[in-house]
Amino acid sequence: MQELKGKKVAILATNGFEESELFEPLIALKNEGVAVDIISTEKENIKAWNHGDWSKEIEVDCILDDVDINNYGILILPGGVINPDKLRRDKKAVNFVRSFFDTNKSVAAICHGPQMLIEAEVVKNRTMTSFFSIKKDLQNAGANWVDEAVVEDGNLITSRNPGDLEAFNAKIISRIKGSD
Repeated sequence: MQELKGKKVAILATNGFEESELFEPLIALKNEGVAVDIISTEKENIKAWNHGDWSKEIEVDCILDDVDINNYGILILPGGVINPDKLRRDKKAVNFVRSFFDTNKSVAAICHGPQMLIEAEVVKNRTMTSFFSIKKDLQNAGANWVDEAVVEDGNLITSRNPGDLEAFNAKIISRIKGSD
């Protein structure tokens, strides 16, 4: 499982991320030997949201101000209702997401995570999926929304919800294996 050793992934999150949508990709990637940095606008630990209540904390590896996208091959955007709503209010976070598209690096977003993609103005003419409640938001931003477990469109990977994490994680790992 060490063929991905040396690969590096960024997960952008803040307080209120959906627990499974950060921890499950993190574990799947680490099991493959991938280095993962939890990046946040917060300097301290950030706290998950799970089944309507606050849950586990995770240590932040890097604050957004200190990050260089050139160190990462892919960006993961977990959902949760609170997490992307807080992040999309932060211009640095939005610019960080947009920079992955500007340099054609891969981005994977799940559930409400695509709200960051709307704010970064990178969804127009993209085929993608998300949690059903933001379907109209994506369509209004110019995306072609489809109801599928995982959707790949160029450098973008999207999934609907925690029930799709197995397919989402497999697609991310497959993408990393195919990248240099």
